[in-house]
Amino acid sequence: MPSLVHALIVARPDARIPGALHLGRTLAALAAQTRPVDRLTVVICGTDAGLHDTAAASGAEAVISAPASITYAKAVKLAALRVDPESALWLLAQDTAPEPEALARLAGVLELSSSLALVAPKLVRWHDRDHIVSLGVSMTRFGRSVGLADGEFDQGQHDGDVEALGADVRGVLIGAEARSILLPDQALAGADEGLDMGVRARLGGWRISLVPGARIAVAGDGVAGLPSGQGSRGIRRSTYAERTAQLHRRLTYAHWALVPLHWLTILPLALWRTLAHIVAKAPSLAIFEWGAALTAAVRWPSIARSRGDLRRHRTSPWSRIAPLRLSRTQLRDRLGSDDGPDAGGLNRRGELRFFTGGGAWAVLAAALVSLVAFTSLLAWPVLGGGALLPLRETVGALWADAAYGLRASALDVVGPADPFSGVVAVLGSLWPTAPSFAVVLLWLLALPLAVLGGWFAATRLTERSALRIVGGAAWGLAPTFLAALVLGRPAAVIVHLVLPWLFYVGTVAHRSWGSAGAASLLLLVVVACAPVLAPGLLVVWLLAVLVVLAVRRGRGLARVLWLVVPTAAFFAPLVWWQLGRDPVALLADPGLPWAGPQVAADPAGRALLAAGFPTTDPGGWLAMLAGRGIEAPVWWVPLLAAPLAVLALLAPLTPRWTSGMVLLGVGLAGIGTAFASVSLVLAHWQSQSVAVWPGTGLSLAWIGVVGAALVTLDAGLAPRPAFARPLLALVAVLGLAVVAVAPLTAAARGASFLTNGPATTLPAYIAAAARDTASMGTLILTPQNPGGVAAQVVWGGSETLGGQATILTTRTAGTEADAALANLVADLVTPSAADVATELAQQGLSFVLLSPAAEPESEDARALRLQAISSIDQRAGLVPVGETPKGVLWRVAGDVAPRTALTAEQRQVSQTITVSQLAVLGLALLLAVPTAASRRAARNSPRIVGPTSREAL
Repeated sequence: MPSLVHALIVARPDARIPGALHLGRTLAALAAQTRPVDRLTVVICGTDAGLHDTAAASGAEAVISAPASITYAKAVKLAALRVDPESALWLLAQDTAPEPEALARLAGVLELSSSLALVAPKLVRWHDRDHIVSLGVSMTRFGRSVGLADGEFDQGQHDGDVEALGADVRGVLIGAEARSILLPDQALAGADEGLDMGVRARLGGWRISLVPGARIAVAGDGVAGLPSGQGSRGIRRSTYAERTAQLHRRLTYAHWALVPLHWLTILPLALWRTLAHIVAKAPSLAIFEWGAALTAAVRWPSIARSRGDLRRHRTSPWSRIAPLRLSRTQLRDRLGSDDGPDAGGLNRRGELRFFTGGGAWAVLAAALVSLVAFTSLLAWPVLGGGALLPLRETVGALWADAAYGLRASALDVVGPADPFSGVVAVLGSLWPTAPSFAVVLLWLLALPLAVLGGWFAATRLTERSALRIVGGAAWGLAPTFLAALVLGRPAAVIVHLVLPWLFYVGTVAHRSWGSAGAASLLLLVVVACAPVLAPGLLVVWLLAVLVVLAVRRGRGLARVLWLVVPTAAFFAPLVWWQLGRDPVALLADPGLPWAGPQVAADPAGRALLAAGFPTTDPGGWLAMLAGRGIEAPVWWVPLLAAPLAVLALLAPLTPRWTSGMVLLGVGLAGIGTAFASVSLVLAHWQSQSVAVWPGTGLSLAWIGVVGAALVTLDAGLAPRPAFARPLLALVAVLGLAVVAVAPLTAAARGASFLTNGPATTLPAYIAAAARDTASMGTLILTPQNPGGVAAQVVWGGSETLGGQATILTTRTAGTEADAALANLVADLVTPSAADVATELAQQGLSFVLLSPAAEPESEDARALRLQAISSIDQRAGLVPVGETPKGVLWRVAGDVAPRTALTAEQRQVSQTITVSQLAVLGLALLLAVPTAASRRAARNSPRIVGPTSREAL
């Protein structure tokens, strides 16, 4: 047994618990040792009076004052000067309370062999000594430290383990002869000191031993060891300390020839580990990863000192520690599988019951209904009509339309694309050989996808399988959704399909980064397809921020704040463009402006909106009855949606009134958006002004109404009258089913706006000529029935859905280029001496197409069309191609200049915007990717958001 043992306690005030409280317990435990210490030195970091008084009363031979910022290693080195060369050194801290036999057992093992440099105890929890905090530490080949028994329940399973590469620095007893080379490395800053001491001891020819019978309780708030992992702040501090220590040890242990290589890889590895943190749903750790990398990269003096100490005392090869390292297999076995459930979950959720609960059958039924309703679409390669246009023929062209640059429907406008063009690019890329067919598939699958989304959204509100089916059916039969399908409004259809999934993941975005990442992407899609929803969704988001701050005390705030980041990033160029022009134009519908059937901004129209119908013919019943020769009022059609509305209004009266109020608030936000939409006339198409489609606002309202109705059905009925639940649900769904008869039979009756194509909006002659180049320009002239002529420039073989841009359709003031184009058109359609063909060729325009006016053609439009044909036929340099189904076509003879390319500055702007947006998109995708840990966390959290009902179906 060592003749002398000198105990060293380092104490530092802790903000959570008075340091004197833990120091007092440690000193009392020290005084109770069966083998008392011979000398005691206490180092107080800071000016805490309580610590100084407690230390002064301990009988220590010295109480040393040190700065509050000093590390444990520096404090040990400071006090080690007072330790007798013949004494073993026992390293303790304010929160290390040894059991009475601890020192006797440690010292007894230390004297057994002269080759032992240090011995380490078993560290257990301060208030629960049945759980192991640390008993031995090892490391992987790349220097990652791994606790060999951390966090395990102590059943004596490790009491026979004595060999380890290192140990936690707290409580180790260092032999007198090895003390000069084994003091903690000051550069490790609280992490891995004991592991490094073990490595240096073995390389110096010594051994270390674990003493499981010597137990020391630790609280985790002292200056020694890693910062406490309790709470996010402790986890971040631990991450920084561990990574800094790992990098420092890597540079210290490496062969001198490999040190530069290791140093060069520090920052690339930081980038790789940042991506790993994001995938692991811990993006907040990335900043500490970079902090550790930068710290390790500039600490050359510390690295040189540590390498010098190791070199001076090393007597053994590195192969001596190789057997004590962990292999990848051992590490995987040690950490355990991430795929297993966490038995400690307090709110373990039940089975989803998608198949056993009838959800799959509901989706299958919707698919059959869709096939019957849209049978003709099975033979259509391209879907047209309404606001539909063909897509580009290649995936590359789809994504080119989604980037900042020259716009496809203007002469020389360089500006941002609508984010909706990115959504169209994603949709078209799903069927890369024929992108336009992806829209056909979307229409065929829309109904079952809507039911699927509604079913999953309902799982956030009820555990009852029948009510989930009701939610899916009600969402799929929404009048606004069916109207969008019949009228051919792609953006509105996508919004309705995505909204339930946004509800599904958005309501739990505060719980996990995976949900927050997925919700941020879905929010981007929704706002890209319907910018008019942005104000209402912004209000909902602000309320969510306030709830997280007030109820959860800020936990999950970063996740909720992230929700709007991708949307802000993709809309930033468009916002910058419109702020100096017309900011309200940001709310305009993307895609082709089309003034199709919709309600007017009058009391009758707003009444229909309040009932959930975006068109003046509710559900298309008036047209269906008229087609059968029946003249009957249709005022009763909106009443069929009344049962669902009544159920929704009763939600605040149920025990789950908070959920009901929130959902009704969402419904009101949607209704308000719809009311505002019909008054917003922002886009212009030829001589028509186009109001914003109110159907997307009704989709937002519908999710609130359906959700509130499900809350009422789930929790609003007392046990006795609960038998009425199936009846009430059936009445609500049957009412919607009756409303849906007219739109679902519209295609079969020929009352749908959907058409077979066209594959191109231009004559086939132009489409064939432009097949190999997208820079071929066509000037389209369309006489207007009120008078005048509309001019449009289209590049490539067709006007496309992704090529539309609201920066063009919402312009209220012309530019110099517009004035030049107007003069050119005037010279074309009226007799003049101008060399029009040369001007067209200089602008890169190869064709002139005179399209017919909208039916019925007015006398003014007919006169202008005939005059234009006569005038253009007389122009030299314009060769008649002839009559086509799209109008009269002329070709510019001779060489045509290529379209003006982007300048170097414009290309730089485009690249900067693209890279920035892709970085944000990539980050969101990484966050959204599920991991084993995120799935396990989801399984141990309730599926339902808010209070639940305990009734059984």
